[in-house]
Amino acid sequence: MRYREHRGDRLSEIGIGCYALSGVYGTKDAGQFIGLLRWAYELGVTFFDTADVYGPAEEILGRAVAPFRSRVRLATKVGARADGRLDCSAEHVVASCESSLQRLQTDYLDLYQIHFDDPGTPVEETVESLEKLEAVGKIRHYGVGHLPLPRMRAYFATGNVFSALVELSGAARGARDHILPLCRDHGVGVIAFSTAGRGLLTGKIGAGHVFEEGDIRHLDPLFQREKFASGLRAAEKFRALGEKHGKTPVQVAIAWVLAQPGIVCALTGPSTVSHLEENLGASDWDIAPGDLIELEHFFRDEDERVRQAQTQAVRAILAGELRAESALTDLVYALETLVEIEVAAEAEIRSLFQRLWGLRGRQDAATLKQMRALQTELRERFSLQLAGGGAR
Repeated sequence: MRYREHRGDRLSEIGIGCYALSGVYGTKDAGQFIGLLRWAYELGVTFFDTADVYGPAEEILGRAVAPFRSRVRLATKVGARADGRLDCSAEHVVASCESSLQRLQTDYLDLYQIHFDDPGTPVEETVESLEKLEAVGKIRHYGVGHLPLPRMRAYFATGNVFSALVELSGAARGARDHILPLCRDHGVGVIAFSTAGRGLLTGKIGAGHVFEEGDIRHLDPLFQREKFASGLRAAEKFRALGEKHGKTPVQVAIAWVLAQPGIVCALTGPSTVSHLEENLGASDWDIAPGDLIELEHFFRDEDERVRQAQTQAVRAILAGELRAESALTDLVYALETLVEIEVAAEAEIRSLFQRLWGLRGRQDAATLKQMRALQTELRERFSLQLAGGGAR
């Protein structure tokens, strides 16, 4: 395992994320996961990431690393209440920190991250609460997570942000356009997550793949339409490159993330020891400069191809007839894609998404009527921008 330095701290360049313990990819066995986390440490992993809303993840991680707590870096997050309400108020940040410390069985956090944006709380209030926690030794550093770009700029301008948690993979490359350059300009380290595209880049998922019941990837736009097809093409590209160097597709995928400027750690979420060992095999080599250039040409062509297809797909969703069995998936795709292709700002979409998410799990006529009303609203608000085919 290789390590990277950032602001005087040393992190394993591959870390372990505990999102899978929330149940989004199916049920996980706690005992087996503890064994996996301890074996990761034996193999050189020193950075472990979790969150207060990942079900039992904090408790499980705390039990796993207790024997070697002082030799690893623990990161967790704050920003949402149990009922789903966003809350970055000083009161909630401090109270959640104390609760996370108890669950993790530690008296300090190495990294405390703002998980989601709370537009109702001033950035200054949140930063002040984080810096007070830092001053009394409850946290060593603080960072940000899933924030709109303007809000991220506000945090960087207001506080001493250590890191930003950013989705980045060969299947989801958008962060390279604006977020990574912003982080580099402010000396903020990037901790990349979903580096294997939530399994899409492993070479083990193909067209027509069926996920088990309860797996959130049923709704994930990354596994829908042209983005899924593009991700499969990226996986094939990584497979071909890996064959040249005796590496698997996922090892190439992680190594590509680590090759991006400003990355201090690439998170992976293995569910078995064999997956863990395979993922960590990405840390002992570098993709050659010539291969990186070839990948850049490939991704440039993919970006243009996918953007055109995304625009056409959203137009079709907003103009077509919603069907009960696919309405939720189609509208989730449309909302997230409108932001991704810069037709809509994230702030415009947030309340619409919350309305839609409140309808999940229901397929009655009244629910379908509400979804169609949301479809109409989206069509009226964004059809002109989609017709123009350009960013805002």
